[in-house]
Order: sequence, then C-alpha cells, then structure tokens
Amino acid sequence: MLQVNKPTSEINRDFPEADGSPSQTLSFYLDIIRRQFPTIVAIVSASIILALLYLFTAASMFTSTASMVIDTRKVQLFQQQSVLGDVAIDPATVETQVEILKSENISLAVIRDLHLIEDPEFTGSGGGLLGAVVGSVIGLFSPSSAPSEFELMRKALERFEKGRTIKRLGLTYVMEIGFTSKDPAKAARIANAIADAYIVDQLEAKYQATRRASVWLQDRIKELRTQASVAQKAVVDFKTANNIVDTGGRLMNEQQLAEVNSQLVLAHASTAEAKARLDRLNDILKLDVPDANVTDALKNDTIVKLRGQYVDMASKESIWSAKYGRDHLAAVNLRTQMAEIKKNIQDELKRIQESYKSDYDIAVTREEAIKSSLANVVSESQLTNQAQIQLRELESNAQSYQAMYDNFLQRYMESVQQQSFPITEARVISAASAPLVKSSPKSLIVLAGAVLAGLLLGFGSAMARELTDRVFRTTGQIEEQLGSNCVAILPAVGVPASMALTDKLARKDPLQPDLLRYVVGNPLSRFSEAVRSLKVAVDLNSIVRENRVLAVTSTLPNEGKSTLSTNLAQLIAHGGARVILVDADLRNPSLSRALVPEAQAGLVDVVAQKVQLEDVITVDPQTKLAMLPAGATSKLLHTNEILASKPMRDLVAVLRTKYDYVVLDMPPMAPVVDVRVTSPFVDSFVFVVEWGKTKIDVVRHNLRGAPEIQDKLLGVVLNKADTKLLSRYESYHGRYYYRKYYARYGCVE
Repeated sequence: MLQVNKPTSEINRDFPEADGSPSQTLSFYLDIIRRQFPTIVAIVSASIILALLYLFTAASMFTSTASMVIDTRKVQLFQQQSVLGDVAIDPATVETQVEILKSENISLAVIRDLHLIEDPEFTGSGGGLLGAVVGSVIGLFSPSSAPSEFELMRKALERFEKGRTIKRLGLTYVMEIGFTSKDPAKAARIANAIADAYIVDQLEAKYQATRRASVWLQDRIKELRTQASVAQKAVVDFKTANNIVDTGGRLMNEQQLAEVNSQLVLAHASTAEAKARLDRLNDILKLDVPDANVTDALKNDTIVKLRGQYVDMASKESIWSAKYGRDHLAAVNLRTQMAEIKKNIQDELKRIQESYKSDYDIAVTREEAIKSSLANVVSESQLTNQAQIQLRELESNAQSYQAMYDNFLQRYMESVQQQSFPITEARVISAASAPLVKSSPKSLIVLAGAVLAGLLLGFGSAMARELTDRVFRTTGQIEEQLGSNCVAILPAVGVPASMALTDKLARKDPLQPDLLRYVVGNPLSRFSEAVRSLKVAVDLNSIVRENRVLAVTSTLPNEGKSTLSTNLAQLIAHGGARVILVDADLRNPSLSRALVPEAQAGLVDVVAQKVQLEDVITVDPQTKLAMLPAGATSKLLHTNEILASKPMRDLVAVLRTKYDYVVLDMPPMAPVVDVRVTSPFVDSFVFVVEWGKTKIDVVRHNLRGAPEIQDKLLGVVLNKADTKLLSRYESYHGRYYYRKYYARYGCVE
C-alpha cells in the first residue's frame, strides 16, 4: 500500500527527532564514515606523507642517561657532625636537588668544561634539513658581524637546556640525568659531565660554606673567650667581697646550718628521752614497792637485789603469820626487815631520780644552746642568701659563656677538619654510556601518531562536512525534512539537463544522449527504471484519488523538472496511454524551445481563445505523445493570472476528457508564484530536487509557504544523483544491484 505523506506540521519543525539508542548512534557514525571515506583516506594519507617527510628530513637523535642517588645513609668522616648541621632527606629536598641540576650554574660549567660553544650542534643552525632551512632564513635577516662570546654562550645554553632532561624516578631518591644529541658518544659524555659538575658544585658549596663558617667561628671564639674570663673573674670577686667560701661544693654557712640543725634534732631527742625516764621514775616512786617490770626497766642491780630480798621476806612473813599469827616475834621481825628493805629501795630510787633530773636539766640546757646557735646561723644564712642570688646569676653567666666557648671551639675544630675532607651526599650509581638505538624520531610512534591524527582530523573534517552539507542526498532526508516520500532517484546521465533546455541543444554533440528522449532511447537504463517507479507511484496513488493531471515543479531553475516531465510523459505514452505534455512555464518556456522550436502559438493563445486547441498540438510520431507548447510569452507580465484564469481551468477540464494523463511542466516555486495558482485543477504535484545541490532550508521554506501544494504532493524526485557517491549514503541505491540484474541485456550507463 502506498505510504501517505506526513502532515504539514512535520515540515515546519526545525530539527528532526532522532533515536538516541547506542545502536542508532553507532549506525549514524558508521554512515558518516562510509559517506566521507574518501575524505578521511585523503587526510590520513596526507598525514602519513607528512610524517614520512619528517622522518626522512629530521636528524636522528640519541639519548644517554646517567643515574645519581642522594644517599640517606651517609657516613661522615670520623663520625663527626657537620658544622652546618645534617638536613633530613625528604621528597622536597630531592626535588630541590633536581632544580639545582637544572640550574644555569651546572649547565654553564658543563659548557665551559666541554667547550660546547665551539660545537656546531650548539651554536650552529640545528640538525636536519629543516634546521638548515630555518638557519638560512634567519641568516638572511641577522647582522653579518660575528656573534660575541656571550651570545654564543647564551645560544649554546639554550640548545643545551633543550637537550637535557632531569627527573626523579618515582618516589625514590634517585635522579635520572639524560641528554639528547646527534652523536651518541657526545650524549653520554655530556650526561656524565652534568653529574660530575653537580657533585663538584656540591663539594665547592660545602667547602665555601665551611670556610666562611670557620672565619666567623674564629671571631666568635675570641669574643666568647673574653666574655667567659670576665664572667669567671666577677664570680671570684663577688665571693671575696661577701665572705662566701665553698667547702666541698657547698657554702660554709649552708654546711654550718645543716650541722647545727642536725645537732638540734639530736638534742631535742635526748631531752625528750631524759624527760621520759624522769617522768617514769616519778611514777615508780608513787608505788610502795616497784614491781619486777620496773626494776627490769631500770636495770639497777641494787634495786633488783633488794626487790628479791623483799619478795622472799614477804613470802616468809606470810607463812609465819599464817602459822603463828601476825604478832609473833618472828613475823614482826620479818615485817621490820621488809620495811627496812623498802626504805632502801626508795632511797635508791630517789638517788636515780636525782641522776635522771640532772641528765634532763643538762639535755634542756644543751638544746637551748643549740637553738641559740641555730638562730645565729639562720640569721647569718639569710644575709648570705641575699648575696647568693646574685652569685648564682654570675655563676650562670660564667657557665653559659664557658659552654658557648667550648661548643664553638669544638665546631671550629670540626670545620677545620672538613675543609681538608669535604664530602657530599650524592653519588653516581649508573654512568651514562653511548646508546645504540636512536631516541628520536621514533618511526613507529611518529607514523602511529600521524595515522591517529589523520583519523581524528579526517573524522572531524567528515563531521564538519556532514554538518555543513545542508543538501538532499538520501531518501531518508526527504522523509525526515519534508515529510514526503521520495518516489524516485534519477541518476545523472549524459550532459547536464540545464544544457539540454537551452539553445545549445541545436548544437548538441551527437555522441551525447538526448536527455529529453532518454527513456525512449535507453529503455533499460537506470534512469528509465527510476521514471517507471514514478509512474508506478502515480498509478498507486490513483487508487486513493483521481491522479490524471500531474504538475512537475522544483524549487530553483535547472534542477531538471522539464527533463523529468518530458521523459515521464514519453514513458507513459510509449506504454500506450493517451498523454499530453503541456509547457506551463510561461516565464521560461524552455521545453517548448527544445521540442517545438518552430511553434508560433500555444497555451497562451488557446487560453486567450485566439486559436483552437487542435491547431497548436503536435504529436510525436514514435511515442504518440501530444505536446502543447507555451506559445508567445515574451510580452506577458502577469503569467500567474493566466494560469489562474477560468479559461485555463476549462482547458484542463477539456484535456481530462481527451487524454488519460495531462503532464504540466510548471515553473520553479522560488522565483515565481505561478505554481500555487494551479492547485485547484492539478491532481498531484511532483517535486524535483537536485541531488547534492539544492539546499534543504530553501525547499522547506518554499513548501512551508505553500500548504495547498503540500496537500497534493505526490512525492519528491531526487534528480542528477551521482550513483557512485549515492552508494555511500544508501548502499541499496548503488549501481551494483542494477548492473548485476541487467547484465544479461548488455545495458551500460
């Protein structure tokens, strides 16, 4: 079933809706690559050619590298501490050393040591053909005088820094020193020279720093020696003035105070002990007879012996009193003796009491004397302490100056030793050697980069061409942009159609085909097959509505509408139908000039009722196609009024009764408005678009402004299509299938 044209609103939209699925996106880019494949191949080829030219003209460069490490486990000679102090090796320190290696001091030292200003590679025009050309061009504009040594040095330094590479390897303490040169041996020699210059620079820097520190230390030591002597003399003078004497590291008054205080403690203990003995003895005297524990405590032999006698007599008296009574003479005598012994014990205790009291008085007196002495010592010590505060300050100053003097003296001795034995933390762990393989240009990388750049540039150019190619090339564009069917694609054959519709047709080359009768002369050509597809679309559309009056138009002139209308009419007529071809392009009746150049009257005269229809119609003897020329139109000003007139509609009605098909060759829509006025009596319009030339915006603008034509639009015909290029846009429209099918007929386009 014939596809119905899309609504007018779809033509008025600004952009078509696209499917954003990955498969559709991939297909979209693959289609672009297929269509723009020659452009991509050309750009990639140009990139490869440029890369090959570069490889053939560029000088070969060789890179040699040396490795240097900053030793974090350095061993100082004689285990001495550096005068400048040991700086911790951290990542920042390594990066600092990398920058030192890149400094001009190191570079200039290498340039001087190796006499690189005399090397043409560093002061010449550069390597390779390109460098020679650039040097020659610069030489034309530079002064003829010889450059100075400073200029040569700066130029050599610039070339040197371009060829030198310094980098840290990962997170290690290893630095890689590389140099690139045209001579591999020279590259190795310069890389090693950079490492040596760095080590020498570090040693020289440390030597100079140590020497400057030694000079400064000498002056500082002299000052500290004088200051220490003055401070010590001040301490001695102050002790003499304040009678401060040291004994065993302590002041005399401090030692006396400690001794008196110790004696006071002992005296106080002795007094307490004597008083305790006296108080205990007083308590014993209050008893009649001391018990055994008291006598044992006193440790007195007399009292112990009397106590024993008293206990024996008390035992006998108790026995005798019980046996003979208390009044017995023996009992009375025993009690008398017991009383005598008791008195003796009391007398002995009193004697001991007097002795204890005497000891207590002596202890109290001694304690008071020691307290008095302590008070005197404390008084003297308080006076001494006031002076001792100032003494401590003087001693502290003296000790500080002495410590500083000793420290600076030690550092000075170390600096003197380090001047004789300089060391550095850096050492070469891998010396540079002459490389065997060039480092640049890398042929594979350059070619791969050229191919990649060519692909990117080619794809970018392809995308740019696609985005700026706002013309019709595919049936899909017709359907998306215009909302209409593409009923046929006519290939470009023979001479351009525009040439066939001009006066040059009379002088046409006999070897070129007659485009106006191409379907008759080449019935099996692809062009004829495309016209047949248009005829089929007309017949199928007739099922829906009457489709006998066909108008062929285009947007701009020279798009091939006249060629199509003529060939369509001849094809239908050659098939046996009654067909009349009417040249309705009253502004430019090129079809009449080409087919009926001798006609004096035509459509204009019939509408004006000056002649009869039968008098101006000509019939092709081969196809039986009737032709109604335009007539004399040179003086017409309002051709649209003629086409919109009632006689014109009546004429078309008459033609409907006499012919099966009426084909109208209409003027283009953009220059004139004649096409729009014919919509009342035209059944269907066939719109011709030139393939790869007619702008999409122009066609959409004209169709958007003519809705009456859109409603009766049968379809769009892509004319003058390049079949070779067309296969890149839509492979199913390529020439391969047509040639394969008609090969047995010997048909060649």
